[in-house]
Amino acid sequence: MSRFVSSPRILTVKELTGFLKELLEGNQALQNVWVRGEVSNCRLPSSGHMYFTLKDESASIRCVMFRSQVSRLIFRLEDGLQVLARGYVSLYERDGQYQLYVQELQPAGVGDLHLAFQQLKVKLEREGLFNPAHKSPIPVLPRRIGIVTSPTGAAIRDLITIITRRCPGVELVVAPAAVQGDAAPAEICLAMDRLNRFGGVDVIIVGRGGGSLEELWAFNTEPVARAIFASRIPVISAVGHETDFTIADFVADLRAPTPSAAAELVVPLKAELYRRLGELSLRLEQGITRRLEANRAKLGYLSQSWALTRPESRLNQLRQYIDTLSRQVHSLVQGQRQERHARLAELAGRLEVLSPLGILQRGYALCRTESGAVIREYGQVAPGQRVDVVLARGSLLCRVEEQRGEHGWQLARRQNRDGKH
Repeated sequence: MSRFVSSPRILTVKELTGFLKELLEGNQALQNVWVRGEVSNCRLPSSGHMYFTLKDESASIRCVMFRSQVSRLIFRLEDGLQVLARGYVSLYERDGQYQLYVQELQPAGVGDLHLAFQQLKVKLEREGLFNPAHKSPIPVLPRRIGIVTSPTGAAIRDLITIITRRCPGVELVVAPAAVQGDAAPAEICLAMDRLNRFGGVDVIIVGRGGGSLEELWAFNTEPVARAIFASRIPVISAVGHETDFTIADFVADLRAPTPSAAAELVVPLKAELYRRLGELSLRLEQGITRRLEANRAKLGYLSQSWALTRPESRLNQLRQYIDTLSRQVHSLVQGQRQERHARLAELAGRLEVLSPLGILQRGYALCRTESGAVIREYGQVAPGQRVDVVLARGSLLCRVEEQRGEHGWQLARRQNRDGKH
């Protein structure tokens, strides 16, 4: 520092920012500092490094968290979250801004595990992984049960002991997996996948005995939750004690408070099965007996009926009934026939009245031209033209001598009448 003070000179920007960076990094109090604040402007680009700002009522500081530290976070950093950040202060020379390079993050006021649990629970619930509509029924009497747990823990011993005691003969398939530690989530997912590919498994129990939140954490991870949801086989979650709730419990088709409770839920008690079968057998026998007695009584009634004891009487009655129906049908047909004949005669009479032949029979004649056109007035023909006169019997071929109008025809009619007088 003295070299800058004793020899005042013009500094380049690089020299000044480098000097300031040395000052910040040389202060041991700033190399391991805890800062409390509210997260804002949080972003996570494709590089995997996280950038955000910590602020309070009157100040703010830019923060950087490199990818190696981000990968160890068990909760999701988001705007508005109050956190405690531990890291060191340095200067980012390109922008000339000092930054907090974060190496550790904790939620302020709540544990990071509890926060991660709540964040994942909200996320999966929004996606529908907890929806009862997606849950499959647990088979009443499974023949083969898959178990995902540690092969050395107390849970596997309890499951095997209780299941074989309650229902001997049920086949158990154990898919061993670590149930705590960093490797546990991947091993649980792999065991679930193996049981789904194994075939013939009717139901899967996944879980472990009790423990702290940290020890049960594998069952609060997103990969395990999605593996349970993706299982084609119904899954019973049996994690910890009765008061312990994990994400796996919410996703599974059925939650059991403990592994022992899961063993009691997954198979019925053999003695209870026998008792229930005995009750059903007795009910079936009683039902069949009642049905046989009812049918026997019905058969006795029918065997004494008139139709079976005197069938010829019944046949005679039916023959008489058929004869009566036959007579009624014949009478009906005859009546309809007479009615139709009378109707036909009436229509024929009307037709006869309207027939041109009937008019000709009364002395009238029908005049037509040679072309066949009916002559209705004198103007249709000329003198010398031949006409055909149709009579009741035969016809006359005539020649027109003279045309007379209506008055001429009336005059001739009067002359004829007067000549007679």
